[in-house]
Amino acid sequence: MATPWDAETYDRTSKPQQRWANEVIGRVVGIERDATVLDVGCGTGRVTEHLARLVPGGRVLAIDASEDMVALASERLGESAEVWRCDVLELDLDGQLDLVFSTATLHWVTDHDALWPVLARALKPGGRLEVQCGGEGNIETVRQVIDEAAASVESDALEGYSPWTFASPQDTERRMRDAGFTEVKCWLAEEPAFPEETEAFVRTSILAAHLERLPEADREPFVAAVMQRVRLPLDYVRLNVSAVRA
Repeated sequence: MATPWDAETYDRTSKPQQRWANEVIGRVVGIERDATVLDVGCGTGRVTEHLARLVPGGRVLAIDASEDMVALASERLGESAEVWRCDVLELDLDGQLDLVFSTATLHWVTDHDALWPVLARALKPGGRLEVQCGGEGNIETVRQVIDEAAASVESDALEGYSPWTFASPQDTERRMRDAGFTEVKCWLAEEPAFPEETEAFVRTSILAAHLERLPEADREPFVAAVMQRVRLPLDYVRLNVSAVRA
């Protein structure tokens, strides 16, 4: 089951994600204006808007696993993009894309061995991939806080639980070459975040999957326990990936 997202709150509080995404948008300047591009994990469509401006004569596709995110993105993007609900591991666009683009998403996919071959198959030979997601060491301090807070509630639903894969550049490069990518570049960047609405941001961008697992009676005590312990800046580390489909 896909993680339920509060799309409206995410849209309002996602300035850190938008800032990181702008850096990735900068890496695709120069793409052909008639290219076919895919935004994986489009969220509410804010970043997809910028991507669409780079290909005014092209085709923009956007997917997200969240029904609420897709609804908001569809409203925002209108006819400038084709938006649909889809788990990326079920993507079926063999050889159709000039560019796969994704920000702040792929760490939510737990099976990275399966992920990269799916994205490789979607690209034309010579097609590009530009990605940013959580990487090795991402929100390490926050994860410690989450573990402490989980121990303070009655439910054991969060024992040993993590919804994320925070991969290293080395493991990612190996997986991508095995999947058929070349010119692979993977690197980490520290991106400390100071969200304006800290609790709303943490609840929505970090704890959504944890809250879904907890009994309803434990959700607010868990959030309160997290917020008592968490400190700014949030210690984000981003994995950046650039590659070409062989």
